[in-house]
Amino acid sequence: MKNIFLVFTFLFSVLSLGQAKVNYTLIDKKMEAIPNSDTNSTDLVAKYINANFKTESDKIRAVFYWTSSNISYDVANMFVVNFGETPQDRIAKTLKTKKGICGDYAAIFNEIATLVGVKSVVISGYTKQNGKIDTLAHAWCAAKIDNKWSVFDPTWGSGSLLNGKFVKKINEYYFKVEPSKIISSHIPFDYLWQFLNYPITNAEFYEGKTQINKTKKYFDFEKEIARQSILSEMDQLFESAERIEKNGLKNAMIVAYYENQKKHSTVLRENKNIEKLNGIVNEMNEAVVLLNDFIFYRNKKFKPTFPDDEINNMIQKPREKLIKCQNDIYTVGSTGTDNKANVSSIKKSIESNLALAEEHALFVKNYLSKSKMVRKTMFSKVSWFGIPLN
Repeated sequence: MKNIFLVFTFLFSVLSLGQAKVNYTLIDKKMEAIPNSDTNSTDLVAKYINANFKTESDKIRAVFYWTSSNISYDVANMFVVNFGETPQDRIAKTLKTKKGICGDYAAIFNEIATLVGVKSVVISGYTKQNGKIDTLAHAWCAAKIDNKWSVFDPTWGSGSLLNGKFVKKINEYYFKVEPSKIISSHIPFDYLWQFLNYPITNAEFYEGKTQINKTKKYFDFEKEIARQSILSEMDQLFESAERIEKNGLKNAMIVAYYENQKKHSTVLRENKNIEKLNGIVNEMNEAVVLLNDFIFYRNKKFKPTFPDDEINNMIQKPREKLIKCQNDIYTVGSTGTDNKANVSSIKKSIESNLALAEEHALFVKNYLSKSKMVRKTMFSKVSWFGIPLN
């Protein structure tokens, strides 16, 4: 599959709205004292946090402060996407260089938060500043603290761009923001991650109509998040794409993310169907082995002698397996255009082997209906054996 990658970055103004101040001085100083040797991996940072803080609130502050104060925005590579890089590669590189873009900040925040026992997610979406929609996608995080979801943007919280240069300065506004407030500047592609009972549409976001409107249909996001957690990745992606489309494909960023979700879902579904197909091929090959065993036994004129029921079972077992294979292959579903010829070949192989099994089953039926004297006259050499698929 050719993946569609969105370029995530941030371009935000120095000014931001204020919010209630909480004194985190002691936590921040403790995180500033973390030994350099403990900053080379998320495991070590998490271990340090767990050793020094006990509550979820203290831990998430430690995660946010460390991520935002230790990572500098990589202005030079803000448009660079390495398609062969895994999330773990990105995290390792960012920890080594202490530079990254929003996806790197979010990945590190999410991983450390998870390691210290806080439920966290990475959110993909786009933003608005000073009434203007940004043209590049963005990534941020959310965490459930004391059974309540809050939003964290460690990228925007780390500083700002001034005349094309990154200026590091912790911005407290983007720490533990209420979803109903952050929605004025950050809107997820998938409205599930707005954490709102009355989600905002993309059209409303464009128009600045982000106030909660209780005349809308109620959306139980907590229930939906819990339900999604038990779905397969394929079903999660499929439902995500449906929600994205429902909320309006307002711009190219949304469309690209929507198409990526759909494509990824399709690939996972096709891979699952290929696994089913391989299972059918394995069962067909097992049936062919049994069928050939029967043909070999028939060529030996049913010697050594077995009871009639056992002889009948010898042919009925592969026949029934092949009938099942024939039924199952028509319920597999799409396996992708590249596999159409293979599926057609498998169908033909099942059909020809089943025809052979039916022919031998008919012989056995006739054989068992005759007297022992007549049975001896019924044998002729059979050279047509079943053919397995390799």
